Amino acid sequence: MLEKQESAMLEAPEERRRMRRFDMRLPATVKVEDASIDELLTETQNVSARGVFLYLDRSLAEGSRIHVTLTLPPHVTLTDPVRVRFTARVVRAEAPLPASRVGIAAVIEDYEFLRSAASGG
Repeated sequence: MLEKQESAMLEAPEERRRMRRFDMRLPATVKVEDASIDELLTETQNVSARGVFLYLDRSLAEGSRIHVTLTLPPHVTLTDPVRVRFTARVVRAEAPLPASRVGIAAVIEDYEFLRSAASGG
């Protein structure tokens, strides 16, 4: 009985994640809304239908709104590459790694598919 309780306690933090996360390291650009900083180049670490985790060279305040643009590759879309831009809200910023990169977790609020350069738009 104790084993089941310990197992349930260990799994509790995972219950917040209702959507499966996929380890996907995809090049991305991040623009912080209402900030004077330029677009930041980065790479996603994992992505789900509702959230994204990536590293930046600076911390962002919880609640900050960001605009992320990335291209989903053919092995994900099962067709041509698809560019996506989404708006997300920062829910967590993790302590910097030795390379001074800050982990940013954000929940996706809205998204749009963009025309690819190949299709003329």
